[in-house]
Amino acid sequence: MQNTMNQEMELYKFGRYYDKRRWISLWHQLDELLSHTPDSVLEIGPGCGVLKALAHCFGMDIETVDIDPEFGPDHLASAVSLPFENGSYDCVCAFQMLEHLPYEDALQAFREMLRVTRKYVLISIWDARPMWSYAIHVPMHGLIKFLVPKPCRAVTHVFNGEHHWEINKRGYELRRVIADFGSQGATLARTYRVLENPVHRFFVWEKIFRDRDGA
Repeated sequence: MQNTMNQEMELYKFGRYYDKRRWISLWHQLDELLSHTPDSVLEIGPGCGVLKALAHCFGMDIETVDIDPEFGPDHLASAVSLPFENGSYDCVCAFQMLEHLPYEDALQAFREMLRVTRKYVLISIWDARPMWSYAIHVPMHGLIKFLVPKPCRAVTHVFNGEHHWEINKRGYELRRVIADFGSQGATLARTYRVLENPVHRFFVWEKIFRDRDGA
């Protein structure tokens, strides 16, 4: 068991997995959570628990759920069958996790996230559309950063041992993903790509209340 744990931690090694770009994405994760001021948060697929530890430093407690006991989650369960009552948390999040599930399972996991949240679902997913990053200095405004899509054709995704699908691969175009996820009972408040790490696309979803209990 110790060897397995060491292998899991090796995956999340500082400087390799948690490189500078991923730390910037982590900043966005924390910023989104803090900006929504939830009283209760559930994180699905927490990895080695960095977000939970950082959030605690800013007065926010996060409960975690994972199928792998080696990570020591607060709750041991599958994302496609969460062991919580309807509307148990103000906010449910899953960052860079859903693409690790087959697409239909990812939709089921998202339905479960919507079921157990009262308000918001925050997610980020790998976006394969290549981008050019630019930065220009504008007098009186300072440094302006922006992304420009590279002209290219969508390619077919091939399972690489980690990702079963990625946004903007053939068959998983952004418009389809938004439509499929939105049809589960959510309204998209906004989506954006991280300027410094554009493979990470964030989504802020608001739950559509289906009955008096918000379930």
